[in-house]
Amino acid sequence: MTLIERSFRERIVIVGVVLPSTTPEEVERSLDELALLVDTAGADVLARVVQRRGAPDKATYIGSGKAEELHQLAEEVDADTVVFDDELAPAQQRNLEKILGRTAIDRTAVILDIFAQNARTGEGRAQVELALNRYRLPRLRGRVRSLAQQRGGVGAAGGAIGNRGPGETQLEVDRRRLLARIARLERDLVELGKTRRNQRKGRARSRLETVSLVGYTNAGKSTLLNALTDAGVLVEDRLFATLDPRTRRLALPGGETVLLSDTVGFVRKLPHQLVESFRSTLEVVGESDLLVHVVDSAAPDPEAEIQAVRTVLGEIGAGQVPELLAFNKCDRTTEAERLASRHEGAVVLSALTGEGIDGLLQATGDRLRALAGVVELFVPYDHGEVVAAVHREGQVLVEAHEELGTRLRARLDAVGRSRFRAFAVGGW
Repeated sequence: MTLIERSFRERIVIVGVVLPSTTPEEVERSLDELALLVDTAGADVLARVVQRRGAPDKATYIGSGKAEELHQLAEEVDADTVVFDDELAPAQQRNLEKILGRTAIDRTAVILDIFAQNARTGEGRAQVELALNRYRLPRLRGRVRSLAQQRGGVGAAGGAIGNRGPGETQLEVDRRRLLARIARLERDLVELGKTRRNQRKGRARSRLETVSLVGYTNAGKSTLLNALTDAGVLVEDRLFATLDPRTRRLALPGGETVLLSDTVGFVRKLPHQLVESFRSTLEVVGESDLLVHVVDSAAPDPEAEIQAVRTVLGEIGAGQVPELLAFNKCDRTTEAERLASRHEGAVVLSALTGEGIDGLLQATGDRLRALAGVVELFVPYDHGEVVAAVHREGQVLVEAHEELGTRLRARLDAVGRSRFRAFAVGGW
């Protein structure tokens, strides 16, 4: 299912292009990250090439002259594959492979490959395979020869069916099979999505508020989930180590219990195929009451990573969900405090050592209570059990005992406000 051969570590040249919309520094940082992605995928970067252009070349992205230079470099370092930091159109990929004399892929292919390696559950594997197949479909024409060879080569003896060449026939076969597989995966994921939504409805009936951990890949979300809930989630110091979401119960300092979910890490230029394929899994993010946005304070550019995550959140319909920034890895850098000071309400912590965890829990509870609406109630003394229930289900801000009953100002969620509507003051 993967796109990069596993029998050996491929030798890679990476390529970035500085456009008017980008700066050389941004491109270099993006190439640094691409090098990490390539290493995670199981290959070695031997060289990098950066070119400045006014616009991408329609035929080869970098222009034929630069492509020839790249060919010479790839020959000199004996590279197996050239990886471009931006997504290549199928025609650009085919043209480049002709000039380079070797495989040309893009950042999207590398990320898809890493996801294919790391998916553990049946749903995760199906989502990744769907994304891979959607990516491969428009690129089938450039792969006709190798696909035919893999199947024994229908035209190996030079024969043809009717007047069509063997390549065309095999392309049609491959395309039909791929479309059928995509349709099957889409149906399977629709059913899995229904199951997941039913599970969320069950959780909603429990009236537990939901909190999702979001953040850039390798920011420390899984380590934090383990620190908070003993979830036992796989933790590795590598990109996209966790793809399959986990949900656990978490008790907050105020006595509330919430459902805490870990989610797939995001990255700049996250392939749209993955966003679409993982949409059902990511629905939990958009339906959360609060997002704890975990940030790697030791990253080269944490602010850029914050914006990249927010961009993806907007794409999946979660851009308006309240967010609590949590600057992680304060044990590795002194930047955490400075970063947090630039974002009101942010917290600093180390998921690895436990420093700041109590502050995060307190801030999470405070933020959830602040998001609930403040209402005023008057409860007659012969309904004392209602006062106790309000304390259990919300946050009582003011409690005053008057001649005929108890007056309360409390934060209650929508279900709580509906339950105690009979005791509302002034109507709401």
